[in-house]
Amino acid sequence: MTRKRGVFVGLTTVDLIHRIAEPVGANQKATALGQEIVAGGPAANAAVTFALLGGQATLVTDLGRHPLGVLAGDDLSGYGVRVRPVEPEHAGAPAVSSIRVLDGSGDRSVVSVNAAARTVAAPGWLPAVLDDAAVLLLDGHHPALAMAAARAARTRAVPVVLDAGSWKPVLDELLPLVDTAICSGDFALPDGAPPTSLLNRGVRRVAITRGPEPILWWSVEPGERRAPGVSAEQDAVPVPPVLVRDTLGAGDVFHGAFAWHLADRPDRAFADQLARSAVVAAARCQVAGISAGRAQLARRSAPLEPVDPAE
Repeated sequence: MTRKRGVFVGLTTVDLIHRIAEPVGANQKATALGQEIVAGGPAANAAVTFALLGGQATLVTDLGRHPLGVLAGDDLSGYGVRVRPVEPEHAGAPAVSSIRVLDGSGDRSVVSVNAAARTVAAPGWLPAVLDDAAVLLLDGHHPALAMAAARAARTRAVPVVLDAGSWKPVLDELLPLVDTAICSGDFALPDGAPPTSLLNRGVRRVAITRGPEPILWWSVEPGERRAPGVSAEQDAVPVPPVLVRDTLGAGDVFHGAFAWHLADRPDRAFADQLARSAVVAAARCQVAGISAGRAQLARRSAPLEPVDPAE
């Protein structure tokens, strides 16, 4: 059977992660419990998840020949992600994220320039990448890449998923090309309108993830119609209760899992796709460390099941 192919367009970072026993205040020094240096970023993390779940993941991103860019590309390739850098000869360093994860609670803090430090143009080969894709996921970083990919997906009837972690200026133009928007609990429009207003901008399905709280969702698709006025709490999708050790990248894992379930079984109901994605993200939260979490996912040959905190 041909593996479903997903295209992921957006940010790749190099993540320098320290696990700490307690918060570090101003002018304090601390010895970390552990460290990792891995490829990260919303689109990159989602692509890794898609690949580990059994799909063919292609990542269109900004990585060049700087040693840190090579490190990130090699890390992603090791998980089966096909990396398509838009400017492979660029000599500058990629975005680097400095991350602290608090041991015990799994809470994290992240500092990064993201894609703000560099503007890239869409290469001429980008539309053809969508030719045989089953899904496109965008994180909104690198606006020119996002717009070119979304337009190509629309002409090829490829469903477009938006990781709406925060509002970005490109969304005014991008939203009419988006089919499904998965918003974080912090997502807010500039005018203060709720995320459900995205349904008035051409988006067909909207979900709001809220950490351990149930996932809210709305849809204007036939057979799934849930108007914004409907009480979303009544049919909210529950999140499996797990013992949380690390929340870093869990949202990106959710998005990658959703892209996989949409590509694998597009006939499934939206709420069902969300529920299955929540199980994958919950499993990620049980494992300390990005690499360990990916290794756990790679070992799973059966559908993931949540672990009860009492176990």
